[in-house]
Amino acid sequence: MTRSRTAVLATTGSIVGAGVALVSVRALLHRQAAIARRRIGKPHGEDALDADRVWRRSLGGDPIDLLVLGDSIAAGLGAQRRKETLGARLSKGLAGRLHRPVRLRTGAVVGAETSMLSGQLDALPADYRPHVAVIIVGGNDVTHRVPVSTSIGHLEAAIRRLHERGTGVVVGTCPDLGALRPVPQPLRALGGRMSRQLATAQAAAALRIGATPVSLRRAVGHVFVSQPHEMFSLDRFHPSALGYRRTADALLPAVVHAAAEAPLIHAAGKAP
Repeated sequence: MTRSRTAVLATTGSIVGAGVALVSVRALLHRQAAIARRRIGKPHGEDALDADRVWRRSLGGDPIDLLVLGDSIAAGLGAQRRKETLGARLSKGLAGRLHRPVRLRTGAVVGAETSMLSGQLDALPADYRPHVAVIIVGGNDVTHRVPVSTSIGHLEAAIRRLHERGTGVVVGTCPDLGALRPVPQPLRALGGRMSRQLATAQAAAALRIGATPVSLRRAVGHVFVSQPHEMFSLDRFHPSALGYRRTADALLPAVVHAAAEAPLIHAAGKAP
């Protein structure tokens, strides 16, 4: 056998071997995804509690309007009482800091990807002008393998639409999916890496167009890793009441600042 033919056969064998390995890895990840879905299940159903109302009405004065958009975390899935949802936690914290009632509107939808933010905005009344909006989204983009560039394009479009309403925007970046223990390895590690990449891109995009990013991985991710039984709800996927409280605490300073600046945004004539 000639040397060139030997080299060709060796190269072909390497390519075939790599192809077989790739198929094997994909099959493994597919099986692990099925395992994760069975472990997590849907003990909370698919509908979060309705927490939309005026919180701390007794403070008096005109309410601050808070809008929450995004996925199941934004919607508060996993909370057992409406006051434990993310939106309610943020509303009560914001009311306490600014000494005014807060009127919460939740547009977030369980299972939403970033592309669905446009539909959540379309569902709002045309004359609705929230002072501040909080967006948490991205986990479903990762699990459904949506390209980062596609996700970011939809996020930027949503932020711009909110700015057109005169709304300050806070983006809670994609949580670290590497903290999800029901997900087997190596799928968990892969999800962690992909979620961190998306979170980094979300933060850069938010800053680029005038929104405020809050890294949930850096702010609370370590607590979800070190105290999973306390921080996660029954499905070990969505936050518990304590998990939502810690997440709201991490977001609150940015939300307070955005809400406090909102009158300046409206006074500057940026609201349509």
